[in-house]
Amino acid sequence: MVKHHIMAGLVLVFVATCPALSWADFGARIVTVHEGDRLTIHHEGRSETIYLKDIDCPELKQPYGKQAKHATAAYVGNREVVVRALKRDRQGRITAEILLQDGRNVGHELLKEGLAWWQRSASSDASLEVLEELARASRKGLWADSNPVPPWKWKAPKKTSRKYSN
Repeated sequence: MVKHHIMAGLVLVFVATCPALSWADFGARIVTVHEGDRLTIHHEGRSETIYLKDIDCPELKQPYGKQAKHATAAYVGNREVVVRALKRDRQGRITAEILLQDGRNVGHELLKEGLAWWQRSASSDASLEVLEELARASRKGLWADSNPVPPWKWKAPKKTSRKYSN
């Protein structure tokens, strides 16, 4: 009995430390592409909005935001995909890798096209840095601009000085 409890405890610790393993891969249909990195999937009678894992695309109103959305829609719009490594991120959003039927990762494809930033703070996959650097070196997509503004800086509230009159 004690061995059973120890084994169960070890499994729980393993799943907690490796959350990507807590939900198995599954197939889903993409029903809506909201932005380059945000979409809605339909699976087992439910719809769920998810964010692409490890990347951040420009916001729709930013330069290249609409291109990122259109590229994502071209890859996955109204298609069956494989959802892998579904989990909640630090902000409470549901993230996952989206794989095409041929095995390509949509987030990786967006990085290659220069339509996303690698989220260094949320990812330990150093191969994504290589994809971003290759797009940057070839000046693809948003890297054609001399100083593209990442969405986390673009969304940050602007600091303004307040003037008070007497």
